[in-house]
Amino acid sequence: MANPLEEYTKRLAAHQKVRDFYERRHIRIGKAKLLAVVIGVVLLWLVLSYKAVSAWWLVLPGAAYAALATLHEFTLRARARAERAAAYYRGGLARMEDRWMGSGQTGERFRTPKHVYADDLDLFGRGSLFELLCTARLPMGQDQLAAWLKFPSPRAEVLDRQKLVSELRDRLDLREDLAILGESVQSRIEPAPLIAWAEKPRAMPPSPVWGALALVAFCSVAGIGYYFAGGVAWPVLGIFLSELIVLLWLYRRAKEAIAGLECNAEGLQLFSHVLERIEREGFSSPRLRAFAADLRTREGSASRALAKLARVVYWIDSRDNLLARLAELPLLYTVQIAFLAEAWRKKSGAHLRRWAEVAGEVEALLSLASYSYEHPNDPFPELLDGAPALFEGEELGHPLIPESASVRNSVRLGPSNQLLLVSGSNMSGKSTLLRVVGINAVLALSGAPVRAKSLRLTPLNIGTRIRSTDSLQEGRSSFFTEILQIREVFQSMNGARPLLFLFDELLEGTNSKDRRIGAESLLRSLLARGAIGIVTTHDLALTEIVGHLTGRARNVHFEDEVSGGEMRFDYKLRDGVVTKSNALALMKIVGLDAG
Repeated sequence: MANPLEEYTKRLAAHQKVRDFYERRHIRIGKAKLLAVVIGVVLLWLVLSYKAVSAWWLVLPGAAYAALATLHEFTLRARARAERAAAYYRGGLARMEDRWMGSGQTGERFRTPKHVYADDLDLFGRGSLFELLCTARLPMGQDQLAAWLKFPSPRAEVLDRQKLVSELRDRLDLREDLAILGESVQSRIEPAPLIAWAEKPRAMPPSPVWGALALVAFCSVAGIGYYFAGGVAWPVLGIFLSELIVLLWLYRRAKEAIAGLECNAEGLQLFSHVLERIEREGFSSPRLRAFAADLRTREGSASRALAKLARVVYWIDSRDNLLARLAELPLLYTVQIAFLAEAWRKKSGAHLRRWAEVAGEVEALLSLASYSYEHPNDPFPELLDGAPALFEGEELGHPLIPESASVRNSVRLGPSNQLLLVSGSNMSGKSTLLRVVGINAVLALSGAPVRAKSLRLTPLNIGTRIRSTDSLQEGRSSFFTEILQIREVFQSMNGARPLLFLFDELLEGTNSKDRRIGAESLLRSLLARGAIGIVTTHDLALTEIVGHLTGRARNVHFEDEVSGGEMRFDYKLRDGVVTKSNALALMKIVGLDAG
């Protein structure tokens, strides 16, 4: 495999060169168009003022301007394509060089406050895992990727997804082609309402009625022409009266037939172009070939069908302009396009759900493939079959932390050691460790590579309690909020797969005695159900719990030191209980010396 950094740099330079070429052409054509206008104005002046030249000479600058305008349009489009391609590779280089934060799709719409781990592990939002991963152009691809991150997949699906990502990893041309497919219009396509529209019952009468109404519209136009040619008005008035009756009968049904098309023509064109590019790709794996086969029906390809629907939607969107309103009576405009929409739905509506699923899954796979290509040192995890729960990660890192600042640690959880109780002072790395374990578990169970030297794990559910605050609006203390979140974690356990739990400063909102008793009770219950996990604390009383969970738990810690009036951390995980606290040292550093 080519070096990703070198390959992206080479392709970026090539596309910037093409972009600069078309930029120079754009400037030259602009000047030529201006010259054609000047020549035309001069010739017009000579014709009108002095009759010095024939008026036919005006055809030359007019024709030249028209030709230049056409060439200019093609030039602007080519320049835009080159710029989008260059932007794609600039984004890829930014991801590889850890400069990507705030430049991608945040996935904010996928945030759900009560999700059992999404917010704690920074799955969505600015600087999130979704922003790092997502390259999808369509909302279907974004939806599918978000679902994989929010809901761990079954083992068979994960293993199959790893194979597909491996095949797609080096298909850089495919990813580039999809990246340059027009401007971003994702917000103008709503897959769920569109699919619901495609599958809803027929609203308009049978097709023979459409043929009869088309004949009525033709007769209306012919009658108007006959009247202006000197004929009588009564045929036109009679046809208009019949059309009014038709509108009273069908106008409401026509509006119902086109209601629910939550998209615009440009959005459907993008959908069509994405599918057309997928249709052209020669895949190797049976699953990807099956995807391409699903985009072909007896009536034709999915991309062509969607291009036709885009034209129908364009006509629907044009209903509000003046010409369409004037055409309502003689042409029965709304009724005619409703019949067109119904005809498309009858022919292709049953396939739209599957087409959206294929587009979504392929785009989500390409997002993971792009991440895999750009991070060649991140391996796929080994996903083991069956119980008991296991998580063994060697040199785990955090994919959202720049590699230059990342300190890696190894974590082993399994039958002989279900719990790690991590003690340490403030800012020593305890919360980050929880996020490192959690986010790598999310990557592993979505089918993506992980930030580690290696990772072996069984299928797991994930539950976290890392962030919790009080709520004045809901009248809840931070402690009550915490136990509600822990309850959600308990409820996420089921018999199908064990739980990986990650709790930061467990039960910190109560006194030390209640905290000690409550924490041991909670942990005993979790371990008895086969769960594995990590709990952090700066309350050394909680570290005594390990002695009461013989053979199932281990104390580990992070250390720090004060040197030259500064607090220093190495963020390396060590065995045993931390022997010192940094609270007084921190107070002294900031000028709160209580001594």
